[in-house]
Amino acid sequence: MNLKFRTTLCAVAVTAFAVLSSPSATAQPKIPDEYKVNGWAIGCQAYTFNRFTVFEAIDKTAAAGGKVIEFYPGQKLSKEEPNVSWDHNASDETIAKVKAKLAQSGVKAVNYGVVGIPNDEVGARKIFDFAKKLGLRAVTTESAESINLIEKLVKEYDICVAFHNHPGSYAKPEYKVWDPLYIAGLVTGRDHRIGACADTGHWTRSGIKPLEALRILSGRIISSHLKDLNELGKLDAHDVPYGTGVGTIKECLDELKKQGFEGNISIEYEYNWDNSVPEVTKCIDFVKNYGK
Repeated sequence: MNLKFRTTLCAVAVTAFAVLSSPSATAQPKIPDEYKVNGWAIGCQAYTFNRFTVFEAIDKTAAAGGKVIEFYPGQKLSKEEPNVSWDHNASDETIAKVKAKLAQSGVKAVNYGVVGIPNDEVGARKIFDFAKKLGLRAVTTESAESINLIEKLVKEYDICVAFHNHPGSYAKPEYKVWDPLYIAGLVTGRDHRIGACADTGHWTRSGIKPLEALRILSGRIISSHLKDLNELGKLDAHDVPYGTGVGTIKECLDELKKQGFEGNISIEYEYNWDNSVPEVTKCIDFVKNYGK
């Protein structure tokens, strides 16, 4: 079935069904206003700086004007400790070092992922315990098969879980989370702290218009990897500064604002890897000037 036709036909029905069949909304954890830019909790997904260390990623996020950061598993900790890997297996000593660096830089860690959440309580709890120690608002995953355990832990820890999307197509039906309609169905009736990490760049690569996908997931967007790309429907499309590509960033921000979105916007800039701070800064400046 043509994706554009399917999206147009189903968007209103799916959104309405999700809202009507959801349990009474539970307040989501808040990000303090001091870590917002023009009302938006915007910063970087540390993967933007995956050629650098965690400490460098924090510094670069601050240099670009970001106030929040989303970590990912596997990044090296620092130049001083290049053999220490940063993930949910980190020692309390390592966590304390990262928290001290964040405080020094004026950046707040709000999210962690994309990380697999195993469908066993011991392994899953390790991730939630890590998130709790860091004071994170959310964890980002694609582990749809663990949804029942995820919901249990979301309620217990008061930490959101956001389902992320990489590029996909109907030609590969085994990968489902790329489709906003699938995610809408997955989270229907679940705790309101479970929803989507809206990666608008990967939707764009998949041929989905980000604004349509955001509307399908209305009320269920926990966080966003907000991206502007140079082409629609091309897997090799690359990031460009907000407002210069096909990603309709202003319209996406308008929609998120309309929905009362309170999560973080992570700039995951996957281009010009060695020197992306100037372009990331332009993205943050776009948000800083939004509505003015």
